Amino acid sequence: MEKQPSPKQLLGQAAEQAASSYLTRHGLTLIARNFHARQGEIDIIMLDKDTLVFVEVRFRSRQDFGDAAASVTRSKQQKIIATAHYFLHHHPNYSHLAARFDVIAIHPQEQDWHIDWIPAAFLAA
Repeated sequence: MEKQPSPKQLLGQAAEQAASSYLTRHGLTLIARNFHARQGEIDIIMLDKDTLVFVEVRFRSRQDFGDAAASVTRSKQQKIIATAHYFLHHHPNYSHLAARFDVIAIHPQEQDWHIDWIPAAFLAA
């Protein structure tokens, strides 16, 4: 019997789908979703012209503890960067491209979601 996703997991999947659709409408091309490696996970990988974009999607139902973008800690950034290196190592056809790390922050707003796209939200340093 397959385990049913929790409401939180379903909300996360919906937020990632909304983010992917949003970026596609803004001209990016989807490469992969939910890329897993030992180092961590990258929610969305997209192509923006000649730039490979690794996207972290953050959803916050409330902003009591800061906004969604602020929840991408330095530790989380390092995991995303390590996973991006792994992706590039195993997909050398993308290794010649520039890369950047974006954050999509999503929070509820009235009857819809508000999406903030933060290009180059952090650097691989």
